[in-house]
Amino acid sequence: MFREPWEARAFAMALALHEAGLFTWKEWAETLGAQIKRAQAAGDPDTGETYYSHWLATLETLVAAKGVVATADILHCYRDAWDHAADRTPHGAPIELTPADFG
Repeated sequence: MFREPWEARAFAMALALHEAGLFTWKEWAETLGAQIKRAQAAGDPDTGETYYSHWLATLETLVAAKGVVATADILHCYRDAWDHAADRTPHGAPIELTPADFG
């Protein structure tokens, strides 16, 4: 079902945020559908490989729209985590984010 561990984590986050009452499944479906349509309009072939990228973008959109965290804060957090992970990763090795990268 999941090709990468981050996909499963994104899935679990969406379930947890829904259960916490942050959004309804109708809101989720509408936002995810709009995200996929934007991606297709930008050239995404919609072969299934980018599905969880759209899922993650939908999570970010809803969390920002609900005022839980500002979009800029999310981007800075991930940028800093990516920089931290890249600094500790040997050249040529895949960069993997860990919870410690977000500290």
